[in-house]
Amino acid sequence: MSPAPVIIAIDGRSGSGKTTLAIELAARLREHHKVSLFHLEDIYPGWNGLAAGIERYVTTVLSPLRHGEAAEWVSWDWERHYDGEVRTTRPAEIVLVEGVGAGAAAARPLLDAVIWADSSDSDRRARALARDGETYEPFWDQWAAQEDQWLAADDVPARADVHVLNRADGAAPDDVLQAFQYLPAVAPALLPELAIRRALQLRAERIDTEPDAAQLFDALFGGSANAVWLDSSLDPAGLAPEAAERSRFSILADDGGRFGQAVRHSSGLTRVSAGQATATTDGPFFRWLDGVWGRRALRAPEDYPCGFTLGWLGYLGYELKRETGGTDVASPTPDACLIFAGRAVVLDHAEGTAWLLALDTPDADDWLRTARGAVAAAAAPGSRVSGSSGSAALRSTAPQLASPQFTARDAEAGYKAKVAEAQREIAEGNTYEVCLTTALTAATSAVPHRVGPDGLDPWQTYLELRRRNPAPFASYLRFDGLAVASTSPERFLQIAADGRMRAEPIKGTRGRDADPGADAALRQELETSAKDRAENIMIVDLLRNDLSHFAVPGSVAVSRLCAIESYATVHQMVSTIDAQLRPGMPRAEAVAACFPAGSMTGAPKVSTMAILDRLEAAPRGVYSGAIGYFSLNGAADLAVAIRTLVVRALGDGTAELSLGVGGAVTADSSPQEEYEEIRTKAFGVLSALGTEFPRS
Repeated sequence: MSPAPVIIAIDGRSGSGKTTLAIELAARLREHHKVSLFHLEDIYPGWNGLAAGIERYVTTVLSPLRHGEAAEWVSWDWERHYDGEVRTTRPAEIVLVEGVGAGAAAARPLLDAVIWADSSDSDRRARALARDGETYEPFWDQWAAQEDQWLAADDVPARADVHVLNRADGAAPDDVLQAFQYLPAVAPALLPELAIRRALQLRAERIDTEPDAAQLFDALFGGSANAVWLDSSLDPAGLAPEAAERSRFSILADDGGRFGQAVRHSSGLTRVSAGQATATTDGPFFRWLDGVWGRRALRAPEDYPCGFTLGWLGYLGYELKRETGGTDVASPTPDACLIFAGRAVVLDHAEGTAWLLALDTPDADDWLRTARGAVAAAAAPGSRVSGSSGSAALRSTAPQLASPQFTARDAEAGYKAKVAEAQREIAEGNTYEVCLTTALTAATSAVPHRVGPDGLDPWQTYLELRRRNPAPFASYLRFDGLAVASTSPERFLQIAADGRMRAEPIKGTRGRDADPGADAALRQELETSAKDRAENIMIVDLLRNDLSHFAVPGSVAVSRLCAIESYATVHQMVSTIDAQLRPGMPRAEAVAACFPAGSMTGAPKVSTMAILDRLEAAPRGVYSGAIGYFSLNGAADLAVAIRTLVVRALGDGTAELSLGVGGAVTADSSPQEEYEEIRTKAFGVLSALGTEFPRS
């Protein structure tokens, strides 16, 4: 008896390319493993024998193989339409079984993974008949009816670990192998294949010119369903050192290329798409992230200044709090959306340079050539316009922005009543500070990837947002049916490759005034406000505690307390807390220990989140989560998702726009002032849309 093999089923309807996929996967796996291959078509007892064939397969093939024993089974003679010879399938390190019913419910307990291969109905019929010719054609409808009956009672696609759209273009086997690395039952057997991927080198090219970022993003990634632009749209020149550091780099990437991937997590399920294959696993998101992040220490050139050396980019939604002490609340948007970028452009605004990054794969040369051309075009005279707007070409063809009419989830009286209820919780000693939020929503028409033409176009909207309200942590995210346009000024958490950690909470806001004297008075008022300082200091204490869970003892320090920073539409009070991550600590868990940002919950965090669930009575979604990157070298930089417009396609030709706003409530809060604060915070986004805060 041999050790139990890893058994992988490749299932799908007839003609979906299962046989070819199995043969090509076996060929790739045989470079490092002993592989056995079993075809269910050899065991079906005739054209009406799907159900009986599945039963034979489970009992005479899978059961002995699962125990590391050779399987002896009776084949079917398709010419004589009767039982054929007895055959033997021997166990191996990896066993691939393919055919309709390979992943049936009766087989599932004996399998390590199920792949569901799919293709269009026309492609499936053409492939099946091309393979088996006249033999199959008279029985196509009969066999298809059996498949329908079987799948009606046994939903294999819903239980499959990997789905692959098999286009017969040769890409499916490599896409499936990429997806395998996320399956706990399969990945340990694929260490040689994963080692090859993890040994990939980073190619980095410096270009001594700074292109127009908007034009470059549109040229390289405008056609990508999943793309991310972490956009430090605030000019670092003349800023204080801390603000200049936050505003130095912009990162532009998509999920294209050989190792590009898209990740979505909702309510405990993580789906990773690699090319045409999608792997689904269950379990906490932060545990999944810890398993994939920072395991390849890509070495960048010595003069490369940015912490990002390719990796994951996107957002973590507020409802991930279910994993960090909060209650389980369902959200209409995914709890996390990320891409894995195997290629990217990093702009260094301080040096005026562009860096092209790519994993050293066969398709890298072509992409680098394309990226060089795009950088040159976006840096050419006439391509840039003044300020932080998009390129001249983009602006000249931009449609007139829509002016959506927003509705407030809480009318003025209702929001003030919630402020009073939060103060009652404070008076009873249940919390010290409550970061109460609400949301504005509107509807618009939608088309794939972008919304319009008579509705709102997220891309053009973001360009207007960054023009009017540049910010160090601005971002534009596109995830196939979901767009996020943010002008956040607030860092949630930074982890450097060497383990240095930094949080920079914002508490305390005043609107700007066009009159210099009045504007200076507003800044002075914020700087001397005892209430705002109290709010800020409470969150600083909370974050000191969050960071301490994974920090070197004694390393947590407040390097800046209640400093005032000014942006295009607001003055804000900012503090800085630094710490050193303990060596060997799981970095994803260090992020989880601080999530969600204390500046968006209040203190103490866990009990206050429960109060917020009751008061707000609605999910926050992307808003007040985090946006940023997790680099392959172990670095991360995440912003708090505030000043953030979310555009969600509803699938019926419409889309929902949402804008979250909120403020910190303390015992000394004035309900009227708290209401005015959310109006101030909403102004930057609403003004870019040409609309106003909804009337109560």
